[in-house]
Amino acid sequence: MALWFVSSPVVLIGESGVGKSNLLSRFTKNEFNHDTRTTIGVEFSTRTVQLSGFTIKAQIWDTAGLERYRAITSAYYRGAVGALLVYDITKHLTYESVERWLKELYDHADPHIVVMLVGNKTDLESERSVPTEEAKDFAEKKGLLFLETSALESTNVEAAFNNVLAVVRGSISAVSLNSPSAENTEENKPCCRNI
Repeated sequence: MALWFVSSPVVLIGESGVGKSNLLSRFTKNEFNHDTRTTIGVEFSTRTVQLSGFTIKAQIWDTAGLERYRAITSAYYRGAVGALLVYDITKHLTYESVERWLKELYDHADPHIVVMLVGNKTDLESERSVPTEEAKDFAEKKGLLFLETSALESTNVEAAFNNVLAVVRGSISAVSLNSPSAENTEENKPCCRNI
């Protein structure tokens, strides 16, 4: 089996309180914390996953959503190969700020970064204020992947991270122990589609 090591991170970005830390915790430890504290600066975690016959060791950076940490967190965008831009489906203001987060990401990250727009907290469907179709249309217009998740119920969390990692794996040349380096062919370039 080939080993692909994603040495550049995937970053979690978005407003404070949208559930980035719990998405990370659910993906890396299969845990959910009802009393999550506000992230200060950046937190880091890793997880090794199997995708299409490859082993990928993903580094994931959970960035603070508060304005006062923006100068610190934007520095982590520079080397990122993927990003999950998270908003809370029950708080329209967190969705309204997505455009600003996207601009900041593109200002500091590689222009070919793989980005997925993630509407989190689908377990609170009765409180939804951001229609799925509105967010899906926005993602499509911006060339982003799109998925809705629930860190609490573990809905689509694996899919969100794995889809970004799969596109990243297909779009970067990585050192493989058992196969030649990936070439940047048309099949390996990131795609811009809704999942």
